[in-house]
Amino acid sequence: MSSIGFRRLCLIVAAFVLQTAMLRAALPGPDEPAPEAARPSLAGQLLVASPWIGDPRFERAVILIVEDRPDGAVGIVINKPIGEQPLAGVFRALGQNAGGVTGSVRIFAGGPVQPEAGLVVHSADYHRPGTVALTDRLSMTSNVAILQDIGDKKGPAKFLVAFGYAGWGPDQLEREIEAHAWGIAEADPTLVFDEDRDKVWEVARRHSTKHL
Repeated sequence: MSSIGFRRLCLIVAAFVLQTAMLRAALPGPDEPAPEAARPSLAGQLLVASPWIGDPRFERAVILIVEDRPDGAVGIVINKPIGEQPLAGVFRALGQNAGGVTGSVRIFAGGPVQPEAGLVVHSADYHRPGTVALTDRLSMTSNVAILQDIGDKKGPAKFLVAFGYAGWGPDQLEREIEAHAWGIAEADPTLVFDEDRDKVWEVARRHSTKHL
């Protein structure tokens, strides 16, 4: 699988989300063979690293898959917090007025790809332009206004702010799962947002639907 302002981070993610939302599967032409049945998408589920994964970047990692298409997959590590960031500091970095802004947000290392890319995973009670539903209980928003709403106590009830992501090329993730590098577990919001981060991997591993 360099750091710049949060505004650019959100623009990067917004472009990605827009492209994703506009994607449509192409129907085969009259002379084209029908495509093979694709495996079910893993979007909205958790990947749980096996104890023998062999990649220190993903040791004991639990990853929420936010996109899974034939040309690749994208996920966010949810159990690697890197510290608290004052909201006022985030607003000042955006060149916005930080007056009256209090509190802080916990920042997570979402993965080794594009650590300047910011993503906000949150509960489904919140929606803005740029919000994408991952499941009926989990969503992701790329609109920078979500931070203002969080600061104004109008944001989602639960949220996770991550920088960077994990990415896989075509068929790469499927091969890794077949090699038992990853297990698959349901993305229960309690596990995503509330569970002690030091225990997330163990809990997710116990609930994995694949043998680890």
